[in-house]
Amino acid sequence: MKIEIYTDGACSGNPGKGGYGILMRVPEKKYQKTFSKGFRKTTNNRMELLAVITALEKLKSTENEIHVYTDSKYVSDAVNQNWINGWIKRGWKNVKNPDLWKRFVELYTTHSPSMHWIKGHAGHFENELCDQLAVAAAASSDLEIDTYFENMENNSLF
Repeated sequence: MKIEIYTDGACSGNPGKGGYGILMRVPEKKYQKTFSKGFRKTTNNRMELLAVITALEKLKSTENEIHVYTDSKYVSDAVNQNWINGWIKRGWKNVKNPDLWKRFVELYTTHSPSMHWIKGHAGHFENELCDQLAVAAAASSDLEIDTYFENMENNSLF
């Protein structure tokens, strides 16, 4: 069965309040569902990547054909340009967001999704919907803590 996953991340300030939006669709069953979550302090790249991770974590089977659509070159190029293998070989040295990339690699290995880049803010219905979900989640009063990011920022020497 083919599953389409559309994702987007948003951040008000970078770092700042952030959120992600996800649309998951099973075209042959005419089924779709949306998800979103907001965080009190994070970055746009973390939200872009966390959206993909969260969507892949929701998959119940490894037998499906998965297509992920993102407007994040950071996420799509990491896979399609094979940056991840270099990061792994270097032991994640000098890689931003290693906590999320390690989660992603495990899910990517399990589900083998095809990664597709789509231009953001270009009238693509599914991308616009995910953007609206992400922005609304970031603006909500029920924001979670991006613990890894806030701990790293508090321990920074700069």
